[in-house]
Amino acid sequence: MQSYAEFLDQSVGFPQDGFRLEDDELQFHDLNLMEIIETYGTPLKITYIPMISKKIQQARLWFNTAILKNNYRGTYTYCYCTKSSHFKHVMEEALKSGVQLETSSAFDMPIIDVLEKKGLLTKDIVVVCNGFKRDQYKQQIVDMIHDGYKNIIPVLDNKEELNFYDDELEEPTNFGIRIASEEKPNFEFYTSRLGVRSDEIIDFYHHKFENHSLFKVTMLHFFINSGIHDTPYYWNELEKHVTTYCKLSKVNPHLNTLDIGGGLPFKNSLTFEYEYQYMIDEIVRRIKEICQEHGVEEPNLVTEFGSFTVAESTCAIFKVLGRKQQNDREKWLMIDGSMITMLPDIWALNQRFILLPINNWDAEYERVNIGGMTCDSQDFYNQEAHVNAIFMPKTRKLQYIGYFNTGAYQEVLSGVGGIHHCLIPTPKHLLIRRNRDETLNFEVLNEEQNSKQVLKILGYV
Repeated sequence: MQSYAEFLDQSVGFPQDGFRLEDDELQFHDLNLMEIIETYGTPLKITYIPMISKKIQQARLWFNTAILKNNYRGTYTYCYCTKSSHFKHVMEEALKSGVQLETSSAFDMPIIDVLEKKGLLTKDIVVVCNGFKRDQYKQQIVDMIHDGYKNIIPVLDNKEELNFYDDELEEPTNFGIRIASEEKPNFEFYTSRLGVRSDEIIDFYHHKFENHSLFKVTMLHFFINSGIHDTPYYWNELEKHVTTYCKLSKVNPHLNTLDIGGGLPFKNSLTFEYEYQYMIDEIVRRIKEICQEHGVEEPNLVTEFGSFTVAESTCAIFKVLGRKQQNDREKWLMIDGSMITMLPDIWALNQRFILLPINNWDAEYERVNIGGMTCDSQDFYNQEAHVNAIFMPKTRKLQYIGYFNTGAYQEVLSGVGGIHHCLIPTPKHLLIRRNRDETLNFEVLNEEQNSKQVLKILGYV
């Protein structure tokens, strides 16, 4: 019978970008995972920080190539979407690559202020402030503008939001307006709950901004929920929103920027295929074409990439604690962690990540299910994005497995150091950097949560 390595190669092709095999063991971004496991144990989250800069540089290259190819007259700005991962190591690495920022919460603003005081950014950084805002968030925006942040752009989620800034701001301020996109055809609602209806934007501009002595609308923003994909839905929404930009541009001389949001996908399957350069070329080409049809100069472009920026930097490693045969067809590998608590998108959204064994690739393979440690019946993983089953090495040896490209949202949603279902502890999190001499630098961001920390949160100590 075939080995697991032969089976995977024939099924999907292996090795692949980011993954290779050496001496029967998996390497992730050229990291020796078995050596790391032997040193730090499991369960373990690993973040390879250089991947963050690599993804930023890739996207910039694709957009700049598209701009040159299409003789596009606008500029391109890469904003990092902070809600994907607010951690200091992520923000610092992204800022090294010269990103601007997109925020969604009042607590984003003190983070930016701390980074400025440490010299990691300057007050002329562009900060696109999105979201439906509580007064605390709006006040933080006002305070930072008062403090000299020159390029804070509050993006109005509704018309009433402007009243707060009108009462509090006496400085010239550039604003954005979010357009309410239509939802996907199979979604429960027709129109996004976020943003201003497109047919109300021009009237809103005339009534509130046209004669305002301090406030200007310089940006229109939209986000298409499906992400950036080559579908009739995406292209139809893009055309509608660019057309709205053109109509507003004709009456508003200050409008110069279109924020096309995020949604650039990351690799979540070994059969993942996505023509990044084609899609970005086509976006740039179509925006220019629509603007030419309306006799409007093409806008500067802004994107807000979060998952794309951070997802492929991180993996979650588990040890198989036991094997169970529950009936003739269902075999389980029980791991020393939980999908629900450590990778919550699996449970909440049926999200699929790349799942691979770390060792024993020369063993035969078998079909299995992965079972987590909680008592919840939903704490399982039973299929990959590219196949309707999971296959792992058939062995009685010590087995480790890894979920890969998990760097977006999972720590934020699961809550680092909080209380989790069945009191499953937050795992150890290891950061890996590469020094100038190509040696690796290891830093433990968080140790595995202990019982005293949990008891304190619960009020026992």
